Amino acid sequence: MVTIPRLVIAAPSSGSGKTTVATGLMAAFAGRGLAVSGHKVGPDYIDPGYHTLATGRPGRNLDAYMCGPELIAPLFAHGARGCDLAVVEGVMGLYDGASGLGELASTAHVAKLLRAPVVLVVDASSQSRSVAALVHGFASWDPQVRIGGVILNKVGSDRHEALLREALEESGVPVLGVLRRAGQLAVPSRHLGLVPVAERRGDAVDAVAAMAGQVLAGCDLEGLMALARSAPPVTGEVWEAAGAVGAPTGPDGASAGVRIAVASGAAFTFSYAEHSELLSAAGAEVVPFDPLRDESLPEGTRGLVIGGGFPEVYGPELSANEPLRRAVAELAESGAPVAAECAGLLYLARSLDGLPMCGVLAAEGQMSQRLTLGYRDAVALSDSVLAAAGTRMRGHEFHRTVLEPGAGDEPAWGMHRPERRVEGFVRRGVHASYLHTHWAAAPGTARRFVEKCAG
Repeated sequence: MVTIPRLVIAAPSSGSGKTTVATGLMAAFAGRGLAVSGHKVGPDYIDPGYHTLATGRPGRNLDAYMCGPELIAPLFAHGARGCDLAVVEGVMGLYDGASGLGELASTAHVAKLLRAPVVLVVDASSQSRSVAALVHGFASWDPQVRIGGVILNKVGSDRHEALLREALEESGVPVLGVLRRAGQLAVPSRHLGLVPVAERRGDAVDAVAAMAGQVLAGCDLEGLMALARSAPPVTGEVWEAAGAVGAPTGPDGASAGVRIAVASGAAFTFSYAEHSELLSAAGAEVVPFDPLRDESLPEGTRGLVIGGGFPEVYGPELSANEPLRRAVAELAESGAPVAAECAGLLYLARSLDGLPMCGVLAAEGQMSQRLTLGYRDAVALSDSVLAAAGTRMRGHEFHRTVLEPGAGDEPAWGMHRPERRVEGFVRRGVHASYLHTHWAAAPGTARRFVEKCAG
């Protein structure tokens, strides 16, 4: 049973200020000595990095599409274990879910699964009395969603604030904060959203501190904490990596201690915390390395995981590290298991924007003007180190690059939502794809990979 005080920070639409408010609240409460857990609805990898900075704990995702509604409360309880407060940052508008599937994976859906009160962040910059109609509409749309308060963002003046507060008195939804337009932060962003924490560590620390300062100056922390404590208990098991993956297997425990290198650093920041936890629970020794700095793989590497990130931003540096590119190619050529997602796929290609990469795959990558974004349903077309042929998975694509495939590789996935197509590559021990997956939904993936590494 989950009894942790909790809040969901939502908004009528993207760009309303959810990240500023959610991250600021996490940092403000953590600054008061509370143990705070940060969560993000949906597949976003970047915002949880700021949550980690604000709380000192791993930021975690709650994705009801990729993981299924039944895992939301268990994964939440796992991430928030031992905390005094959990803050869940929503995605898009409150009621926006997976395209064509109703409320599935929306912020409202996750709030209902967690029985958590919602704080609605409203961009009030171009309205006054109309704010009451907007809040009333959101509060009454779904009776199972409890909007317990509103935070007004981008308020222009004392007079503007007074008009907004007067209008909202009739709505029955209390104002729990007011953030002024003059104090808005400019957090750097680019083609896939905010710039990740790993790329601007010092500036990101300052940005999080500034968010906390805004929240402390403009929000009723006591009222927000009282609202969080009003959340009723949620029944369900706490997710455990060891229980999900099962005991390490293999002859005489052969998988125990097998060393798996995981790409990290500024170029490869997209990873779910549960992936490394599952690998460890399956018996692996997980060792991070930075392809921008390290010229060799960790000694004794038996398998390699390269997640998502921004290789297009760091293409020259990745290409210049020829010793590591050669080491990756040699490991793959030996037949060792290699799992690569999105940025990892591009790193394994022959080239990216004309720059030499690892050459493991006979494919050429380049930046594109087109954003590929959305949830996917897929089935494994080939036996691989991650899945047996026929395995069904849900995932997410998020990139502005395209690949011109070469010959000689088997397809990794057959996509059947939203359109039918093949995607990704399987070559000996290599599984490389644009598809991001969440292994908590299929813990056998981690177990299979570790067992393949153990040989």
